[in-house]
Amino acid sequence: MMCRHCGAGLSLPFVDLGSAPPSNAYLTAERLAAPEKWFPLRVLVCEGCWLAQTEDFADAHDLFDADYAYFSGVSASWLAHAEAYVADAVARYRLGADSMVVEVAANDGYLLQYVRARGIPCLGVEPTASTAAAAEAKGIPVLRAFFGRTVARQLADAGRSADLMVANNVLAHVPDINDFVAGFALLLKPDGVATFEFPSALNLVAQAQFDTIYHEHFSYLSLTAVERIFAANGLAVFDVEELPTHGGSLRVHAQRRDTARRAETERLAAMRQTEATAGVAGAAFWRGFQSVADRVKNDFLRFLLDAKAEGAKVAAYGAAAKGNTLLNYAGVRPDLLSFVVDRNPAKQGRFLPGTRIPIVGEERLRAERPDYVVILPWNLRAEIMTQLAEIRSWGARFVTAVPRLEVG
Repeated sequence: MMCRHCGAGLSLPFVDLGSAPPSNAYLTAERLAAPEKWFPLRVLVCEGCWLAQTEDFADAHDLFDADYAYFSGVSASWLAHAEAYVADAVARYRLGADSMVVEVAANDGYLLQYVRARGIPCLGVEPTASTAAAAEAKGIPVLRAFFGRTVARQLADAGRSADLMVANNVLAHVPDINDFVAGFALLLKPDGVATFEFPSALNLVAQAQFDTIYHEHFSYLSLTAVERIFAANGLAVFDVEELPTHGGSLRVHAQRRDTARRAETERLAAMRQTEATAGVAGAAFWRGFQSVADRVKNDFLRFLLDAKAEGAKVAAYGAAAKGNTLLNYAGVRPDLLSFVVDRNPAKQGRFLPGTRIPIVGEERLRAERPDYVVILPWNLRAEIMTQLAEIRSWGARFVTAVPRLEVG
């Protein structure tokens, strides 16, 4: 396998999670009688540019199809995060009625709705029909396409160059990362800014977040790798923020290299030093993660087996992609985990890929009163524990598996 950015041969292993179906390929009752597609799930690291990446087995068009069921606007905390970002960006970059904001991977309009509410022209680029339709229902114009150089040129030629481009949790999802990033350099105005949010590889390793590895994530990103990729494709990073979202993310601010006017911030220098000190650009940083993932998996599976032996009922909350990685790697089935609750109506009535655990609404919790509720999207632990506080009334306890097993 060759690096998807620099083309170097890959030989440094990071983690091998066996095989799994695409994590957002939720099953209908009819599809339970049919076979599923499973793909190897193995991550290697490039020792040329230090980009961690999956082997290429699953095609992006298969992963992000018309039935894609991840809707960003379901999470109240993520909506608050998006609204705060818009307020900050509008003030910092002086956006107004004569500006253009383009969000790539606009999903259901969770963020652009706040841009539109301020009277600022905007456009979403979103390839999945289900989420694009939800955004359009909010009055947000959407181009249904995968973003890259071709789309960027079309938009620029149509006079839709951007003052601000937003790319939240999508940089890791693109198989051709060079084409994707180059599109931003083409569509930005000379003094435009692009911001990218992505889970930090530094936190992935430090917090044993192996469940963030799934087929929709083609890359696992550090600032070290991102700066090299951006520089090769016409962008220059000038600022970076550390965020608590998704278990620890980075938000990088970038500008066109050919018209760069903004000075680099102290935060950028500090994060470069943090990654250098951690050894991100070195093989030792990436070695040993397999045993960490196995420890998390084994502890979780041991808990489920013990609970079953004791006659306890275990359910889960949040039909999240990261949860599907954990459950499939651990080989969990409905005999160990009865059902998973999710607020997203698009997921209710379906079944988790691979494990085939039924997805239900919150009323099922109240009806069956399980003894334990496993929070699969552990990054939303505080929000979910508040939301489901009533389970304490019948003595139920919350469980999380990452970065370590916690029952309380």
